[in-house]
Amino acid sequence: MADTSIESNHAGRATFDFSGANVLVFGGTSGINLGIAEGFARSGASVAVVGRKPDKAEAAAAGLSEMMLAGAGARAYTADVRDLEAVEAVYARHADEVGPVDVLVSGAAGNFPALANAMSANGFKAVVDIDLLGSFHVLKTGFDHLRRPGASVINISAPQAEVAMALQAHVCAAKAGVDMLTKTLAIEWGGKGVRVNSVIPGPIDGTEGMARLAPTDKMRQAVIKAVPMARMGTVDDVAQACLFLASDAGRYVSGAILPADGGWLAAGARLNF
Repeated sequence: MADTSIESNHAGRATFDFSGANVLVFGGTSGINLGIAEGFARSGASVAVVGRKPDKAEAAAAGLSEMMLAGAGARAYTADVRDLEAVEAVYARHADEVGPVDVLVSGAAGNFPALANAMSANGFKAVVDIDLLGSFHVLKTGFDHLRRPGASVINISAPQAEVAMALQAHVCAAKAGVDMLTKTLAIEWGGKGVRVNSVIPGPIDGTEGMARLAPTDKMRQAVIKAVPMARMGTVDDVAQACLFLASDAGRYVSGAILPADGGWLAAGARLNF
């Protein structure tokens, strides 16, 4: 893997150098996952994103290409992570076009609010299939394409993995499974030189999830009040956590579940609207 050195700019913010690194982001066509892809693109990496819709994937890649080094272009692939053969095809194409994966981000997810006793079995299964089975597909298939030793795998989890939330039984179950998968693979893959970690984004401003959770100013203020750092996070806050984990600064971190949430989980991740 390329040297991923870390420095601080004049504003005191960490900057990372991922020049020469190949980064593959599943679910990287929008929201937090796209922000993570942008963070790696700005840090010099060669970035590829995977999404279910070709037009969104191509649009995301076009935007990422503008952030990358001159002459470099982001790649766009299409796959539904529930489809193992589609995931395998993405890796095969990426291997032919780019080579081994230095940083793998697995972030595809689904969600909708529903009481457990009002949720259909198919609705529960749909979220578990995307979040948990999809993560398994991405990680299991990806192992043979990771640079070994040296690769970093990052799963994008959720607060529901740690704190039970009403209307979120499906997500709580699926994301708790993702975090246990993270820890298990950190054990199994550590000897091969592959690190596996999870990042839990907290309340992130400007995302579809926050627009649903807090559509009014009163609700936004309630969210902010519940966060010890007294602000919502940004997509870049999550990206910076991922950059740290993938960099040499995080070279001895594996099996970790890292909240990027301003202390929200530590405070119980509760909201009183």
